[in-house]
Amino acid sequence: MKVVLQRVSKANVVINDQQVASIKQGFLLLVGIVAEDTQEDIDWLVRKVCNLRIFNDANHVMNNSLVDCEGDVLIVSQFTLHASTKKGNRPSYIKAAKPAVAIPIYQNFVDRLSIAIGKKVQTGVFGADMKVTLLNDGPVTLIIDSKDKS
Repeated sequence: MKVVLQRVSKANVVINDQQVASIKQGFLLLVGIVAEDTQEDIDWLVRKVCNLRIFNDANHVMNNSLVDCEGDVLIVSQFTLHASTKKGNRPSYIKAAKPAVAIPIYQNFVDRLSIAIGKKVQTGVFGADMKVTLLNDGPVTLIIDSKDKS
């Protein structure tokens, strides 16, 4: 699994001119899934997302985690994170898991993260044409790949 994590002051998802999800301070996670992703990848990413110390403490030092600040999470499926751009000018998405494989992994990740933070995780709609708006805080943006744990 690959995640682009953005620390945000707020974020939302709109589909067909209707807001389907909205958060305040927390993380916007763009999540890409490959067929080889396992429960181990999900569990590792949940721990990493919950415990990254990238929120400011009272001294304005990035020392607090999402759990510490009781932040919100918005997760958006993003198959294009696994695009290959090595050849030609049209990206190949062959590495991205097909919906039949990706949706259960995505939902499992959403469910596990919700349990870990003790509140509902907001989501976009898997496979939909979404308009994502965010106010990046910092900016702080990290790319996390569960296949690159070393």
